[in-house]
Amino acid sequence: MAAVRDNVFPTRMNLTVTKTRLKGAQTGHSLLKRKSEALTTRFRVIVRKIEDAKLKMGKVMQNASFSLAEVAYITGDISYQVRESAKHATFKVAAKQENVSGVLLPAFEADVQTGAGQFELTGLGRGGQQIQKARAVYITAVKTLVELASLQTAFVILDEVIKLTNRRVNAIEYVIIPRIENTVSYINSELDEQDREEFYRLKKIQGKKKERAAVALKELEEKARQAVEDGKLHGDNDEGTRDILAEHVDEDIIF
Repeated sequence: MAAVRDNVFPTRMNLTVTKTRLKGAQTGHSLLKRKSEALTTRFRVIVRKIEDAKLKMGKVMQNASFSLAEVAYITGDISYQVRESAKHATFKVAAKQENVSGVLLPAFEADVQTGAGQFELTGLGRGGQQIQKARAVYITAVKTLVELASLQTAFVILDEVIKLTNRRVNAIEYVIIPRIENTVSYINSELDEQDREEFYRLKKIQGKKKERAAVALKELEEKARQAVEDGKLHGDNDEGTRDILAEHVDEDIIF
């Protein structure tokens, strides 16, 4: 099977452009590889944190359930008192973003308002201590839940980004770079073939020029030899001729 390459005309300009593309692809592959490694490292850290958070969540929810059972045993149903005492939210969740190798991961933080509580009079008759204990335990449980939600969200986003980055790395490594390298090899081979053809053409031209020069030299030698022979023949005939002007000399005339 023929190697896959780009359909380009083999010129030195295209060779320079293709080599520049190859350098850019190699640089992009290196950067994406580093990004994938950084994201994978952070992904593993998040996985360990999620495992710890889930174990902690189980224990905290167990304690919260026991505390609520104690409150219900001592004071009975206090849901109506809680609804009457709740005027505004004392537990809020703040959202922010964290940049990890160009990937924005949402992070949630629990914001608990301190100070005078809204449930000071709840359980004033009986079970007030157990109610405050249950409230503290449930605040801890919700904080753990917020932390787990933040980790789970980052886990899902990182999982998708890592898959996408790995696909890009593999595409560059196994498709784009080999295709560009095959294109560079094709252009080099074609240029080498053109150079060989040019060298052969110049040799043929030089050979033809030498042949023509040899023929021309031979013709000149033949003409020279013919001229010498013609000169000798004319020299033999000149010996029997008379020079009339040289034989008769006129006298000077004086006026």
